[in-house]
Amino acid sequence: MLILSKEEIQHALPMKQAIEATKAAYVALSSGKAVVPQRIHLLIPQHEGMSLFMPAYLQYDSQEALAVKTVSVFPHNAEQELPIIHGAVLVLDAETGRAVALLEGGSLTAIRTGAASGAATDILSRPDSQIVAIFGAGIQGRTQLEAICTVRSIEKVFVYDPQPDMVREFITEMAGSGSIPGNIQPAQSPQQAIAAADVICCATTSKSPVFQDKHLKPGVHINGVGSFTPEMQEIPAQSIARSALFVDSRPAALHEAGDIILPIKEGLISESHIQAEIGEILLGEHPGRVDSEQITFFKSVGVAVQDAAAAHLALINATRLGFGQEVTL
Repeated sequence: MLILSKEEIQHALPMKQAIEATKAAYVALSSGKAVVPQRIHLLIPQHEGMSLFMPAYLQYDSQEALAVKTVSVFPHNAEQELPIIHGAVLVLDAETGRAVALLEGGSLTAIRTGAASGAATDILSRPDSQIVAIFGAGIQGRTQLEAICTVRSIEKVFVYDPQPDMVREFITEMAGSGSIPGNIQPAQSPQQAIAAADVICCATTSKSPVFQDKHLKPGVHINGVGSFTPEMQEIPAQSIARSALFVDSRPAALHEAGDIILPIKEGLISESHIQAEIGEILLGEHPGRVDSEQITFFKSVGVAVQDAAAAHLALINATRLGFGQEVTL
């Protein structure tokens, strides 16, 4: 079995390739070429934590991928200067079921989650988008920004987080890195962050909206990737109601996404408000954005096909590059 570390995965999973792999995974999901059970949520009330277990099998681009990811989200880890998210991905041989690799899951999750927004931004945002607002200055916020700057020529970035120290660290680390512009500014308020934004990314664990609907400008594209339970909500219900709504998976979004479930409970929208899965747009079954003034919203709760496709790609690249440590089980 090959074991890949965080650093090795970061080198073996470049964002541009990860975005393309994510698109292929979404196509497999929407075309019925994937087997994805509902993920299992294991609550750890004593620590306000949660562990999730996500298996997936998919066929895409004449390839097969089979993997299972375990990921734990423990919000209080930040108080101990530990990552909020820990995880691991076990890759299996799709022909035999043999375990072939174990990948550090935190970095893979961050990259594939960023790649999801990269894919959605590429498909749904205006091609002339230049200004980005990032909510959440953690690891997820970093890969969100990297992915957006991979698919759009971004000139200015606003970052909002209630912890100013994290914002400063974010800017120091990210400004001018790769395709990311040097012009990254701390937003003093949510309104300042989104007032001119062409693309907004929300990567927080908030249980209440992180901005007000009235401050959105026409034509903005929004990615919501932070909330993944029925109680969590990053996006105002009014914004959902007036947006063209797209998801990674209808069943998963309706089962887990508080950003969608709560507006349905309030009677502001119905399930039919979901216009399409991203994979259906890629398959040509839905046009996606239809005009430059339309507000588009992509809600991702994360689907295991993303992990399987990303792990498959990382393993191919790692093998080619000679990365990893071989162990005998």
